[in-house]
Amino acid sequence: MAKQTRKTPAKPAASAKPASTAKKAAPKPRTKEVDQENVVPQSLSLNVEFATYPAETYTHGELGLSVDDVLSMYRNMLLQRRFEERAAQMYGKQKIAGFLHLYIGQEAISTGTATAIQIGKDSIITAYRDHGHGLALGMTANECMAEMFGKVGGSSHGKGGSMHFFSKEKGLFGGHGIVGAHVPVGVGIAFAHKYKEDGGVSISFYGDGAAGQGSIHEASNLAALYELPAILVVENNQYAMGTAVHRAFAETEFTRHAIGYNMKAALVDGMDVFSVCKAMQDHVALARENKPSMLEIRTYRYRGHSMSDPQKYRTKEELESKKNQDPIIRLKAYILEHKLTTNKALDAIDEDVKQEVLASVEFSEQSPVPELKEIYEHIYAEDDYPYLA
Repeated sequence: MAKQTRKTPAKPAASAKPASTAKKAAPKPRTKEVDQENVVPQSLSLNVEFATYPAETYTHGELGLSVDDVLSMYRNMLLQRRFEERAAQMYGKQKIAGFLHLYIGQEAISTGTATAIQIGKDSIITAYRDHGHGLALGMTANECMAEMFGKVGGSSHGKGGSMHFFSKEKGLFGGHGIVGAHVPVGVGIAFAHKYKEDGGVSISFYGDGAAGQGSIHEASNLAALYELPAILVVENNQYAMGTAVHRAFAETEFTRHAIGYNMKAALVDGMDVFSVCKAMQDHVALARENKPSMLEIRTYRYRGHSMSDPQKYRTKEELESKKNQDPIIRLKAYILEHKLTTNKALDAIDEDVKQEVLASVEFSEQSPVPELKEIYEHIYAEDDYPYLA
């Protein structure tokens, strides 16, 4: 595995902390002395290598995972898949309104990440394709399905819906609907982790279609400048809302975007949960040392951008060929090859997951809708709502 290398100037020694301070000082950006006599050098060159995490490279033992860990990962990925399949069905029955962006095919990213972090201590923020991340972090199928049904049993009492899952307990700071706008929030959360010295890491997920948004580049610059415990992750499913990457970006290797911000970066096969887990383990360790980084995780969604997507931008043959890389099938094959359990036991896990998802639909059906008065709750602290005057 190649490692990114870069020559950097030595950092000035940190000044000693005072014995006691009345107020904690915010982290300061690093400083660098400029040689005013040689502002423009005779030549300028750069040689950078990026780490890669290919599929079928790592074993669970190498990642420090037990057999139970692997089976738990398999169950969680199946839960996400069956949940999304049932959500699509409920959308068709008009039980779920608004937009619905399915995570089918990308389950290795959410599960590999959740396995590599400290859930509750670390923070996750993502865009509107958020169901998989919520379930991977441990949100229940009941609270997730009820949220999409717009019922009070949902994670946000039915007021967030499909695109806005949230869990303070699990450290999920939301799905967000404005493309790229949540990444500065994720970097701000990283700033908070560093300011509070709580050892937490903030991971911001965004799609390939968002990679050109200016807000992401501004946030990337600040993450590097302030040396924040941040990981910026491109979930590159190759088609954004319906435009292939090569038609939208002059630089299609998103790992190279990190060069402009003096960050380490790596390329990961997002169709292998072990590859994702290993990459996250390595980059979380960097973040805990206040070394921000970028990850490009290449994946493939088997459904359209949303339920209304006719998918005319790709062929049926391409879609079928990509199903040979299905991350769940790949993990199942690994489990059977290494005799971690039996095929019968895996079938039993699948059946158990299906029943859990069916129960979540029933729970959502029976959960009441929010009362009208709740429209004013969790909005402002003032009791008299002065903004209405």
